[in-house]
Amino acid sequence: MPLLDEVKAALRLTTDDPGIVGEVQELIDSAKIDLIQAGVDETIINQTEPDAIIKRAIKTYAKANFGYDNPEADRFHDAYVMLKQHLSLYGDYRSGTDAV
Repeated sequence: MPLLDEVKAALRLTTDDPGIVGEVQELIDSAKIDLIQAGVDETIINQTEPDAIIKRAIKTYAKANFGYDNPEADRFHDAYVMLKQHLSLYGDYRSGTDAV
C-alpha cells in the first residue's frame, strides 16, 4: 500500500479531496525532512517501501500535526520525538558520515 494511503488510513481519512490529500502529503514530506535533519539516512527514509519504524514515525508525525483541536496532539508529538531520537541514535538508521 502506498505510504500516502497508509497515512490517510492512520488518520481515519477516506476522502480524496485534493486539499486534504495535499495536506497529508505535506505532512509526510515534512516528517521525512525532519527525520533527515535529525540525522536519519535519507536513502532509508525514501525507500519505495520504508520499514515499519520509519512508517510509524511518519504516521505519528501526521497524527500530531493534522487538523485543529486534536486533544491527543501533544501525546502524538511526544511519541514522534521519541521515535525520531531512537532513529537518529541507532547506527543502522544514521546517515553515512555519522554512522557508528
